[in-house]
Amino acid sequence: MAPDHGPLCLVTGATGYIGGRLVPELLDAGFRVRCMSRSPERLRDYPWAARVETAAADAADRQAVGRALTGIEIAYYLVHALGTGRRFEEADRTAARSFAAAAADAGVHRMVYLGGLAPAGEDLSPHLRSRGEVGQILLDAAVPAAVLRAAVILGAGSASFEMLRYLTERLPVMVTPRWVHSRIQPIAVQDVLRYLVGCARLPEGVNRSFDIGGPDVLSYVEMMARYARVAGLPPRVVVPVPLLTPRLSSLWVGLVTPVPGSLARPLVESLRHDVVCGEHDIAGHVPDPPGGLIGFERAVELALTRVRQASVATRWSSASVPRAPSDPLPTDPGWAGGSLYSDERERVVRASPERLWQVIEGIGGERGWYSFPLAWSARGLIDRLVGGVGLARGRRDPDRLFVGESLDFWRVEEIEPGRLLRLRAEMRLPGLAWLELGVDRDNGRTRYTQRALFHPRGLFGHLYWWSVWPFHRFVFGGMERNVTLAAERAG
Repeated sequence: MAPDHGPLCLVTGATGYIGGRLVPELLDAGFRVRCMSRSPERLRDYPWAARVETAAADAADRQAVGRALTGIEIAYYLVHALGTGRRFEEADRTAARSFAAAAADAGVHRMVYLGGLAPAGEDLSPHLRSRGEVGQILLDAAVPAAVLRAAVILGAGSASFEMLRYLTERLPVMVTPRWVHSRIQPIAVQDVLRYLVGCARLPEGVNRSFDIGGPDVLSYVEMMARYARVAGLPPRVVVPVPLLTPRLSSLWVGLVTPVPGSLARPLVESLRHDVVCGEHDIAGHVPDPPGGLIGFERAVELALTRVRQASVATRWSSASVPRAPSDPLPTDPGWAGGSLYSDERERVVRASPERLWQVIEGIGGERGWYSFPLAWSARGLIDRLVGGVGLARGRRDPDRLFVGESLDFWRVEEIEPGRLLRLRAEMRLPGLAWLELGVDRDNGRTRYTQRALFHPRGLFGHLYWWSVWPFHRFVFGGMERNVTLAAERAG
């Protein structure tokens, strides 16, 4: 349960992108939190689940929403029907009216809504039109509301950011429609969350919308170019095609990226508008941080957390790693967070954990890699031919390894004695690669765990992974089998 202090907030959409990140921010700010979801059981995998109350309710069910709002002072409305079908505008309208009426009946002090930034006087896309209508419904209600209007939100897992990520990484040459030249004012998810938390403390009489955006105004083409630079990709080549309509563009986005078409189309349709803040009045209530708002490049760096040691390769000890709002969550959609390919294997070993660990820590060098020696030698030779380190470095000590030392064409990145060896590849690759070898104790049995990870860089990185994937059965499958056999024979 939540601690018994601070105002009680209701967060709808707690299983969504923003809601799942807002809850811990509110808790850290001293608020109590109740999460409303149609399926509260989906909240159990969040690290803060034990610190919040839960309520089962559909936003369109006024009675159920009324029960969820009992005792609530600040209600965050983070629900929308985007991607649910052609009638999403009607569903959004009905749910917003029901929620606003229930909030008034429950005596809620304030509602907070995150909508979309849209230009005035233009024929808006259905997505932006619906976001604007929902915001106005809440502003017209009896309960004071704060409506935040944002354009592209930069953070791992955000649909807009993931579309930008996949398009830039997978297409070194891009055929682009006119909307890539629209002016956009993106904002980092950290700043969005700071504004959302700050809205809980607005004066009682404030009932209005606020435009929120980061310090940079860029075209989509400029965002792709800057993303490529931050991600270490070669410059992208852009070929404009004026006749590519939003509908055709969304089909193209759906083909190139794993973002679902039901999300891609409304996002693409929204990008045909210039979405730039018309005011920065929110700073009068939620001041800018001392260092200023987060710029585009820094926001991208923070969002690319899956290539950091803490988020990518840690498996057994990841629970102890502090998380940031820009980090991917385990509950994010499968297409979020960028591509991370893996080959995972495990096997029960008829030997003690100590014997298995001796084999793991002694791998490489003169003992080799316990699978397909010709393939490892060939890979080392190819690496030397293209200017890499190859296998010539060997290992310093035949039995002991230390963090930071070289091991053939790997670098020892982490050791948990008796449990985990993580190696980071230093061979020439179109991406980043890790190899994890571990020992698990499972109900008195010894279990060997093995995981190879690859984070591709650009289109060639994806092609590389799939070109070598057929050989994993022999290389990594053989390693799994022979490492465990060596431990059993030593035992």
